[in-house]
Amino acid sequence: MAVEKSMASSSLVEVVDRILDKGVVVDAWVRISLVGIELLAVEARVVIASVETYLKYAEAIGLTASAA
Repeated sequence: MAVEKSMASSSLVEVVDRILDKGVVVDAWVRISLVGIELLAVEARVVIASVETYLKYAEAIGLTASAA
């Protein structure tokens, strides 16, 4: 099976469209301690998605209130 390499580059619009369509989650956690004493703790969670994508997945796991 041959592997083909595409030489066409993606435009910024295509990249942003794909990110908003599929979504991106970045979850980071950093803790710096010295001799058992916590000096710095950083927690971050970044979610990038379109409203439509968010609502689709949030409804699937029950995060949205259903309209009565």
